Amino acid sequence: MAANNQPGALDKEQIFGMAEKEMEYRVELFNKLTHTCFNKCIEKRYKESELNMGENSCIDRCVSKYWQVTNLIGQLLGSNRPPM
Repeated sequence: MAANNQPGALDKEQIFGMAEKEMEYRVELFNKLTHTCFNKCIEKRYKESELNMGENSCIDRCVSKYWQVTNLIGQLLGSNRPPM
C-alpha cells in the first residue's frame, strides 16, 4: 500500500515543481517586459510625476508587441515548427 502512495507523492512533487517553474517564468517575463518598455518609452530625466500621452502610447504599443512576440514564440516552440 505504501508503494502506491509513493508514485502519487512524486506526481504531486512534479506538479508543484512545474507550477513553481511556471511562476518563475512569468515573473521573469514580467520583469523583462517592464524593463524593456520602461527603457524604451520613459525619458531618463523625469519631468512630471505622471506619464504623458506619448509615454502612455509608447508603453501600450511596447507591451502589446511584447505579448504578441512572446505568444508567437510560444506557439512556434509548442508546435515544433521551424520559424517562418
